[in-house]
Amino acid sequence: MTGPGHDDTTAIAPGVDSEVGPLRSVLLHRPGGELTRLTPRNNDQLLFDSIPWVERAQQEHDAFAEVLTSRGVEVLLLADVLEESLADPRAHAAGVHTAVDERRLGTELADTLRSHLSGLDAGALREALICGMTFEELPASEGASLVRKMHHAHDFVVDPLPNLLFTRDSSAWIADRVAISSLAMPARGRETALLDLAYAYHPRFRGAARAYGAHSAPVEGGDVLLLAPGVLAVGVGERTTAAGAESLARSVFADGIAHTVLAVPIAQNRATMHLDTVCTMVGPDAVVMYPLARDSLVAYTMRPGDVAVDGTLGLRVDGPEPFLDAAASAMGIDHLRVIDTGLDPVTAEREQWDDGNNTLALAPGVVVGYERNTQTNARLEEAGIEVLAIAGSELGSGRGGPRCMSCPIARGPLPGTP
Repeated sequence: MTGPGHDDTTAIAPGVDSEVGPLRSVLLHRPGGELTRLTPRNNDQLLFDSIPWVERAQQEHDAFAEVLTSRGVEVLLLADVLEESLADPRAHAAGVHTAVDERRLGTELADTLRSHLSGLDAGALREALICGMTFEELPASEGASLVRKMHHAHDFVVDPLPNLLFTRDSSAWIADRVAISSLAMPARGRETALLDLAYAYHPRFRGAARAYGAHSAPVEGGDVLLLAPGVLAVGVGERTTAAGAESLARSVFADGIAHTVLAVPIAQNRATMHLDTVCTMVGPDAVVMYPLARDSLVAYTMRPGDVAVDGTLGLRVDGPEPFLDAAASAMGIDHLRVIDTGLDPVTAEREQWDDGNNTLALAPGVVVGYERNTQTNARLEEAGIEVLAIAGSELGSGRGGPRCMSCPIARGPLPGTP
């Protein structure tokens, strides 16, 4: 795994144009002190279904990273990337700015927090930005603060970010551009500010152009599937809005990095928070899919329209039609091969909840999945897909599988493409 001070002169150039091209470089976040902030009092607000055993979660994540490196994948850790970025004084100031909410803290306390964070070195600031800070941990200052007096000592003056574990959501690479997500849930809003900072100031990514901005309509990376070069599917549901899907489509069309975007409505609930919780690609023409979604998913097909007099690019919207049909047509293939999750409705529902569909492809026909989804993994192997099974009893407590926990930075081309 790559750590601080690595040489970027030989770094792999960013670029992702499919879900299953050979994975070359990926961004992960090893869980840390931010998970120790979770309690029964706040875990719902912070979007976790239970309180994870942190040491075991770290062991499971280390094993996940080892599987990737053993297959030749470069693993970048977000904490390292962020710390290296914060070494730049401009990034340091921007990081402090992301953590200080004057409207919530009031002027007096905001100034105290800003002064304290500004005096931290890059490593300590990184920890504060990721793990958060309680009122008790913030040094006392002169003068009275009603905000401090009315809060419990263990309340957060800077909220922790336990969902950084799921690096797929906060940013996604589309071709050679990075899309900074606009996250819908308040508990995750500050994540994109940190990713924006890291990509702007880290030497590895400083020159990368943006495919989407964090201040645009809500789009989350877990809803974005790169079905084929130039073809995107975007789930529209609990986290990504129709306006977000349309805005992303207009952006990638204007940049010339996609020719078709499928907007795919999904149920707006916790079990299906993102499109990749019901469907992921395991080969150039194959998907693993929750059976109940197979016949119910539809898609609206967006393509570039005419250019208006003022130079703006129009949009054509067709559909809805069955998702599998729309996807195959956009990809230029006869049909998508579908591998169902589980063997019966109960097993399928259980394994969908346990992220059985949320696989990460390392190459065509090679995926990482949670070991507990035995029936789904068996179906994949019967279909000729190699499954690299990892433990995830603690990692899954935030509702996310291997795809959710990984942001591919670079993939090789699909067989038969340049």
